[in-house]
Amino acid sequence: MNDGYLQNLLPNVALYTENNDKIMTNTNELIFGIRPVIEALKAGKEIDKLFLQNSLNGDLIQELKTLVRQRNIHFQYVPVEKLNRMTTKNHQGVICFISSITYYSIEDVLPTIFEAGRVPLLLILDRITDVRNLGAIARTVYVSGADALIIPLRGGAQINADAIKTSAGALHKVQVCREHNLKDTIDFLKASGVRVIACTEKARNTYFEEDFTIPTAIIMGSEEDGISPEYIKRSDAAMTIPMVGDLGSLNVSVAAGIVLYEAIRQRMK
Repeated sequence: MNDGYLQNLLPNVALYTENNDKIMTNTNELIFGIRPVIEALKAGKEIDKLFLQNSLNGDLIQELKTLVRQRNIHFQYVPVEKLNRMTTKNHQGVICFISSITYYSIEDVLPTIFEAGRVPLLLILDRITDVRNLGAIARTVYVSGADALIIPLRGGAQINADAIKTSAGALHKVQVCREHNLKDTIDFLKASGVRVIACTEKARNTYFEEDFTIPTAIIMGSEEDGISPEYIKRSDAAMTIPMVGDLGSLNVSVAAGIVLYEAIRQRMK
């Protein structure tokens, strides 16, 4: 790391600030009807959420379900009343939301980081439910130069207009990897030579004691109950951020910023 590391980032930060108004207009797009949703899937659109009415039948529905299985898209069966609350138009029992960002797979992203000669710095979020926290974290991931943000397919905050606004547009630039199973993701990272560290108040070692100059993935836990115990067990190490006051913990977006910039400090030496 050297001074050029930050110099290369600063023009991008300024660009975001100047274009905030434009960036904030992005939102998830609602599509309804069996055929329109099929065509969206065939066009390769990123699906954020897909809702199917209970007990739908027919050839078109079977075609839709085949596409959903092929692309490994998560969906929910819901009663027609829920669909009617989403739109008053003829939805034919099918509604989906097209994601406002492009998602990546960590299995595709990680090799490109190594091939580019960079030392991976990744942030994993376990069940972060507040969209503003998610947006703030994405903004820090981008401006710190971290390589990717990893989130679960289910159980976390939706990347919507509020998240994008809070991120100041960073969610359009950060490589967001939405993974089906974080346990498998952690195992993959470890097998690929990335050290996985859980950031939890239950740890004994502080983040000052960790070496972030090697390939590293940091796990941050949910606002309510922190990191899932199974992920802590799978991690290579656990670290904590020392606190003097008697509050239970830091805001997760603040904690993520503290740890990421300790990694940057070490890498700039």
